[in-house]
Amino acid sequence: MRAAVFQGKGRPLAIETLADPTPGEGQVVLRVGRCGICGSDLHMAEGHTFSFEIGAVPGHEFSGEVVAIGKGVSRLRLGDRVAVLPFLSCGHCKSCLAGDPMGCPKQRIMGSLGVNGGYADYVLVDDIWCVNLPNSLGFDDGALVEPLAVSLRANRVSGIRSGDRVLVLGAGAIGLAAAFWARQSGASRIAVSATSHRREAMAQAIGADAFITPEEGRTLAEQSAAALGGEADIVFECAGVTGSLDLAVSAVRRRGVIAAPGFCWNPDSFSPIWAMVKEVTIRYTNVYDTQEFEIAVRALDRGHVEPRAMITDVVSLDDAPAAFAKTFSKWAYRVTIAAGMPPTME
Repeated sequence: MRAAVFQGKGRPLAIETLADPTPGEGQVVLRVGRCGICGSDLHMAEGHTFSFEIGAVPGHEFSGEVVAIGKGVSRLRLGDRVAVLPFLSCGHCKSCLAGDPMGCPKQRIMGSLGVNGGYADYVLVDDIWCVNLPNSLGFDDGALVEPLAVSLRANRVSGIRSGDRVLVLGAGAIGLAAAFWARQSGASRIAVSATSHRREAMAQAIGADAFITPEEGRTLAEQSAAALGGEADIVFECAGVTGSLDLAVSAVRRRGVIAAPGFCWNPDSFSPIWAMVKEVTIRYTNVYDTQEFEIAVRALDRGHVEPRAMITDVVSLDDAPAAFAKTFSKWAYRVTIAAGMPPTME
């Protein structure tokens, strides 16, 4: 099979020919339909705290068609179209049985620790982490399920209620998905904050009422209160940059909630006194479980397809290295790779 392989920090991905994967017990092989370029892929290619190993095949936001089935697999059939929680795990521990792959002591994430990801013609996955796609959804939708599930976890732990005022820090994948779920949860007003207007149209298409960029002489808290008609009941911290947690505290109301699915790759200073004065609740979240994947699929199936606005381009696997480099250099939000399929543009 062909795959886009990491060559090292500062070097472009290279298309190489690798051995086709063979399914073991409880595993299936997918022909990759779509795989998203995630912001964490770009961070890891930069050589942050977590980095790809040379020779790794990145990609963890993918969907595909089942083309080979291993021993003991009964819930999937050849030809099934699925979105996938991108983990290999033991399949037998308490966490695996509860649908929580991140809690498995033997879990490995696609694209790292020797596990190939979705920038390839084919990918090996555990059948227990596959979620079937209904006929109403395509592979594009399937590739969006992973980032949607990340923000859904934050949405669920935030305790959001109908009528809440919501501020989202960051207009990347997770921030836009957070705005989507806030709208689905009945938020009265949603404001998205970013450093430029580049993703304003995406944010509005996905459910935001206001888009905030820095203004001289006004604090983020002041801008947010003006846009929302008062202090935010809930702030979703999805920027993951130094200082963003302090900004979230400044904008949230007394006894409000900050849910943080974004994570900062660098050490960050934080002034807890203001969080204490406001009695703010801060909840960090990490990835998702199978239930959240299923909820995301059902939402799209019901016709809530606003997240499609996040897709900027669809390119072939052969063009993936150039698309990755372009996304890396410009930090444009999302390019979706069409792996193993004819090139398609959107």
